[in-house]
Amino acid sequence: MRATLDAAQAAGLKVVIVPLSLPDARWVQQNGGKFDDRLWSDPAFADQAVQFWGDLAAALKDHPAIAGYNLLNEPAPEKTTGLAENGAMPDLLAWQAAQAGTPRDLPKLYTRMITAVRAVDPVPPVMVDGGSYANPRALAAWPEKLDDDRVLYAFHMYEPYAATSAPNMKRDVPLRYPGVTTDYAGGEQVWNRAAVVAHIDHAFDWAAAQGLPPTRIVAAELGCMRLWPDCATYLTDVIDAVEARGGHWAFYSFREDEWEGMDYELPNSVTPGRFYYLSEEGKADKLPRDGALIGILRQRMGGSE
Repeated sequence: MRATLDAAQAAGLKVVIVPLSLPDARWVQQNGGKFDDRLWSDPAFADQAVQFWGDLAAALKDHPAIAGYNLLNEPAPEKTTGLAENGAMPDLLAWQAAQAGTPRDLPKLYTRMITAVRAVDPVPPVMVDGGSYANPRALAAWPEKLDDDRVLYAFHMYEPYAATSAPNMKRDVPLRYPGVTTDYAGGEQVWNRAAVVAHIDHAFDWAAAQGLPPTRIVAAELGCMRLWPDCATYLTDVIDAVEARGGHWAFYSFREDEWEGMDYELPNSVTPGRFYYLSEEGKADKLPRDGALIGILRQRMGGSE
């Protein structure tokens, strides 16, 4: 990790450190395809997670490439409890209240982790994802902000997931945007620009109620399958929604080394098979990188197409 950070610094890049796993909360892809619920079900495991972050922050303290610490990618303490990910807001609020002081109390765990980080490194911002895989509605169910003035609150935006994700591309007729309908908030939601705005607004409305400026809210991941015909429209609507509220955003992904699905530099003429063939042959540098989608993203980041 130090070597990677050194390389980033040499290239003029800044890095946010974010683990996909914590002790006893292994990333499902590295856990035999099974969700690891241990961190969320046994209070003893939280001690290990807190110690991990204290040790990591101490080891990396003062490295000039570090822009911040994101404590855990897409936590899901709700996963095994029967709570619907996009259930009715009263249900989300009741669930969060019932978990106060338990191992599934995500804000409490974050508070302990932040205390461990700040004991050795008081400077870098700390980023925290909301529950239900960084759903903004799960963040909006938190009773209060965390007690640290250098916390950024993050959400991920792939809703409607049924349309933006890889499984949709395997349908005989892929779901389209706008117009796709999904279960949402105890009913059904027809997804269009207004629905995207309303979903994202949950995070910003919560921040405003907590007295936080919108600059403390980050759409830390947003994206859609590059070959989905509606990806450009969707990306534009999501970025518009975040920027209208004054928040930050980052897209997923830039040159993901093992997956082409959301590599927006690739034009539609590059099939998945071609990507994997050239990558396996050590010829990934031969891939064209003039896709229309990366042009949209560059323009929104203030760069040239």
